[in-house]
Amino acid sequence: MEMAVNRVANDAAKVTSLVDLFNGVPNRDLIRNLEVSMSAVQIGGRSFPVSHNDRGSATCYINCPSTAYIAYAIDETRNFMSVPLLRSAMIGLIRACAPLVRASGLDHQVQINNWLYSTNPVPLIDSTLAAEMRDRMVAQNPTRAVVIRSLNDIADQASIAALRAAGFIMLPARQLYIFPADGGARRMRNHMKTDRALLRDTPFHLAEDDSFTGADYARAQQLYDMLYLDKYTPLNPQYTARYLAEMHARGILQMRGLRDGDGVLVAVTALFENGRTLTQPIVGYDTGLPLKAGLYRMVMAMAQDHAMAHGLFFNMSAGAGEFKRNRGAVPAIEYSAVYARHLPRRQRAAIRAMQGVLAGIGIPLLRRFEL
Repeated sequence: MEMAVNRVANDAAKVTSLVDLFNGVPNRDLIRNLEVSMSAVQIGGRSFPVSHNDRGSATCYINCPSTAYIAYAIDETRNFMSVPLLRSAMIGLIRACAPLVRASGLDHQVQINNWLYSTNPVPLIDSTLAAEMRDRMVAQNPTRAVVIRSLNDIADQASIAALRAAGFIMLPARQLYIFPADGGARRMRNHMKTDRALLRDTPFHLAEDDSFTGADYARAQQLYDMLYLDKYTPLNPQYTARYLAEMHARGILQMRGLRDGDGVLVAVTALFENGRTLTQPIVGYDTGLPLKAGLYRMVMAMAQDHAMAHGLFFNMSAGAGEFKRNRGAVPAIEYSAVYARHLPRRQRAAIRAMQGVLAGIGIPLLRRFEL
């Protein structure tokens, strides 16, 4: 195990700003498929955004494990369209596990460090902080499961060990990809060189962070929707133009993009830099333009260049596995830490059974098919 490194800062002002935004504006005006309440807490001298999700709330997978492990998992079987028998078997297995997920009651949760992204970098958690998190959250939320998402087995080994010692169970969630630019200079692979050549020669113009205006946020939402909602699944967070504008104005997200000759965005990305860690929660492009334009390749190169220029640990999240591996990223299994010892026995048993299924079947499938 590598020496524990705290790459995540959780700036208290940004935590407060995020929480104030979601307490001041209706959820659906910011994320159309989200229903949640937010608060900010100080634990162990660190600031965390905390979400509270109620049983039966209609919300997206970032707050709703039943959506993540059932509906979203079924959608993800599109990766096996070329192997119909395997796809059918996986859909059958997921549906068979649905009663187990519902019995776990995990949708009724309090989630620590929830920035409301698919990937939420987690500050280093030692044994003292893990115990304090557990005790504070259980005392304040005696009927809810306590959840921390986005822990992975490259960045968070020490935190995972501390949480396990405090009684948290690790539920495998997905396979993601890490580009550890903070480890020193990275060799520029051939695919990366090709992407940079494309950026140099493209007829499109770079949209810098400070160039974004009101019309750009509306267009950015359209581009995100084209990729993540229309091409993939509407179960992804449905971020709105207002959300993008507010998060950018508050200094939480940095914006980048490409414009055509008329100044209209054809591709966009938003970067979330937290301490020494970078994530890329927003990516979108005009899917009606030819694939050879390389829009996705270019916005991903922008993020990777930012990570290398600033020595950041770049969590590239899940999806497009072959693409990311070809650009120097390495796979990692992501986990959600769940504390449930204060909950009824039936729920605890269901969560333990989920852990067994996900560890015994889910992880091998993720690794075998390099998803």
